[in-house]
Amino acid sequence: MDQADNGPPAGPSTSGHRFHPAQLLTLGLPVGLVAGALVTAVIFLAVDRGDSAGASSTSGGADPGTAMCAAIPVADQVLPSIVTISARRGAAAGTGSGQLIRSGGYVLTNDHVISVAAGSGGAVSVRYSDGRTSDATIVGRDPSTDLAVLKAADGAGDYPVIELGSSGSLQVGQPVIALGAPLGLSSTVTSGIVSALDRYVPVPGDAVTHHLIGAVQTDAAINPGNSGGALVDCDGRLVGVNAAIATVPDASGAGGGGSVGLGFAIPIDLANPIAEQLISTGKPGHPTTGLQVQEIPPAVAKAAGTPTGLFVLGVDAGGPAVQAGLQAGDIITKVDGQPAVSSEQIVVATLTRQAGDKLDLTYLRSGKQTDITLTLGAP
Repeated sequence: MDQADNGPPAGPSTSGHRFHPAQLLTLGLPVGLVAGALVTAVIFLAVDRGDSAGASSTSGGADPGTAMCAAIPVADQVLPSIVTISARRGAAAGTGSGQLIRSGGYVLTNDHVISVAAGSGGAVSVRYSDGRTSDATIVGRDPSTDLAVLKAADGAGDYPVIELGSSGSLQVGQPVIALGAPLGLSSTVTSGIVSALDRYVPVPGDAVTHHLIGAVQTDAAINPGNSGGALVDCDGRLVGVNAAIATVPDASGAGGGGSVGLGFAIPIDLANPIAEQLISTGKPGHPTTGLQVQEIPPAVAKAAGTPTGLFVLGVDAGGPAVQAGLQAGDIITKVDGQPAVSSEQIVVATLTRQAGDKLDLTYLRSGKQTDITLTLGAP
């Protein structure tokens, strides 16, 4: 199971909302973020929660503001589009979830669900809601946003593509339903509400930090194995891709709990364009700044007599940073008007924009402060 510690302070999201694990310490419980995909030996979570593998609601309405979705018709409609994903390479293996987003067998999921199978010797398969299975191949990966697309070898012709909704129309308090395979239990359905919107949640993985940008926070029960699965509205339309949960660490300090009512989904308005790009080219196509930066710790800045910020380690020859006037040794002090405190601010800026978009920076060189506008370049 991919696990993250509290890590560095979260960088700003586009609207300023942030998820700070430390904020939850007010209850006296240290909290970590867990990417809920790779299931190995935490079956006790299912026993503790008593989760069922079927739909559990018989009441509620389909309008925002009602207490609960009518889960039975939503489950009947959506479950045939949901798959359980098995990824393996050698002795390493894991289970996650996904959904059919395009005819021909294309499945949208989280990158951390299938990363164990990336490279030579890896294998991926999908299991449909009726128990049938098919081998699958990795079409494309975007570790930065924790998204990936698979293609089922059988084309998934007997199964429907999930209907896409819009995360932009979600409202706090709106009922939603999560579908997937927590702990490998296929076709599990849970319900809840949208608890908050536009969260920024960095989740450190094995080799890269996954940036959940504009994430939808929900109290629908999401557990390890739900990762990559669907978060849908009361009409069964995909509004998010479940990606991470907050858990209460066990006595050793490791993540030892299941859902505590804090789950995070990648909004479909961000996920779908990236999925389309992965299907078309196999690559995410995020723009570049041509910058390599490193955070300056406050103690180092004080000792050197410089401000805190991002130290420019290098710039790509002829790249956007050079064209904007930056050079190695500069200290970036502001990113889009906000104090530069984390290199993640640069990363997030590229993940939420297109080539040709602008990035406002302020930098210090030889004691002189300069404002520039950097034009993001093609990857």
